[in-house]
Amino acid sequence: MHRVAQILKNFSELVMFQHTVFSLPFIFIAMIVAAQGWFGWRLFFLGLLAAASARNFAMGVNRYLDRDIDALNPRTANRPSVDGRIDEKKQLFFIIINALIFIVTAYFINDLAFWLSFPILAILAAYSYFKRFSELAHLFLGLSLGLAPIAGVIAVEAKITLWSVFLAIGVMFWVAGFDLLYSLQDMEFDKKMGLYSIPSRFGAECTLFLSKLFHALAVLFWLFFVIEAQLGFFAYLAVAAAGVMLWYEHRIVARDFRNIDRAFFTVNGYLGFLFLALIILDTLF
Repeated sequence: MHRVAQILKNFSELVMFQHTVFSLPFIFIAMIVAAQGWFGWRLFFLGLLAAASARNFAMGVNRYLDRDIDALNPRTANRPSVDGRIDEKKQLFFIIINALIFIVTAYFINDLAFWLSFPILAILAAYSYFKRFSELAHLFLGLSLGLAPIAGVIAVEAKITLWSVFLAIGVMFWVAGFDLLYSLQDMEFDKKMGLYSIPSRFGAECTLFLSKLFHALAVLFWLFFVIEAQLGFFAYLAVAAAGVMLWYEHRIVARDFRNIDRAFFTVNGYLGFLFLALIILDTLF
């Protein structure tokens, strides 16, 4: 029993399962808006399963492909994919199983979700290669998580709406913005390894500026989402609250880079769930 618990702990650490919180609220925001309220327990559990398996697949691929780089970085050298706790065969098995779970889950949602599951997996897998040749890796990561609200509206309506595209673009810029801040930790290492992160190529000052710009664009597109979806007061409040939280995030990071983890994990985690809570209130009132 202890061995099973340890294996589960290792795989949870491998994919940082707790960080599913970043994309999960925006899947349900899209589903709630599409359904104009509660969308049913069936789609709730299918949405959870799709979100978890997609993220497990993406993180599994990332850890598998980056294991040589992670082994050289003091910050990542103790990851299970590097220190021997999870060998390469187990990582590949984990990736394949989660891909299959995602595809099967999409099949039970609807036909459009099923056929789009294949290109979605391709996009999720491609992120790990981008840092080897393009500074756009941060935006590509944002795109990967930005697919979440698109998937949410597809699950409910079997189509892609304009408001869901605005919501998705907002998520893309939000994720890219906080990934820029997170990447400041590896700026010198990325320079040494020749990786194409914006901090390693353009420095900390430019990175902070672009992160602020991306987050301003995130708030702007979330505002477009609220307007296009014809939502009410609490939805506008959600956008305003997101703007204040992102301002606070930049303030604490600019003051001390040691606050990056606090900004990355805590502030952004609360942002998504506060946004979701206010959208739920908007549908109720």
